[in-house]
Amino acid sequence: MSVSPSASPSATSSVFAAGSASTAPSQADLYDFVRRTAADTELIDSLPLDPEGRTWVRLDGPGGSEAWLIGWPPGTGTGWHDHADSVGAFLTASGELKENSLAARLPTDGWKTLELAEDVDRERRLRAGQGRAFGRHHVHEVLNESPDRHAISVHAYYPPLPQIRRYSRSGPVLRLEQVERPEDWQ
Repeated sequence: MSVSPSASPSATSSVFAAGSASTAPSQADLYDFVRRTAADTELIDSLPLDPEGRTWVRLDGPGGSEAWLIGWPPGTGTGWHDHADSVGAFLTASGELKENSLAARLPTDGWKTLELAEDVDRERRLRAGQGRAFGRHHVHEVLNESPDRHAISVHAYYPPLPQIRRYSRSGPVLRLEQVERPEDWQ
């Protein structure tokens, strides 16, 4: 199966879960939250940093969203993944992160291996104060490529993460490797 590029949703578009549209935060709401939270230097400075592994603290996000403050040691990353049916936003509070993403809409179920078109890869360098919002099924990886400096970021998702799908990538081939659910993170 081959996957071609698609337009990515704008940060101001609204995606709502079942229920009242007036209470569900939009991508723009989540982005505003991560931007304001990243500007809270006391909070950012309070995150304990580990020299070898990522650290995180759960935050209260807007409108029942799930939010995290994450510390990234030099050379760490997430690997390829998506956040299933959740929309989200993240912003670098300090340091610099790199996001590799796919500008393609992937099938949501029923596949294990996809061959990606040549022009679906996107790369963003996000310095302190820079971030982005994203829609459902956004496949990406986030990396701290610095050889000697931690990065800290703020993330928010709505609805709270029902699952994370993890992928491996070899050239144009993307493989679904694992589906994690909240009970796996406890």
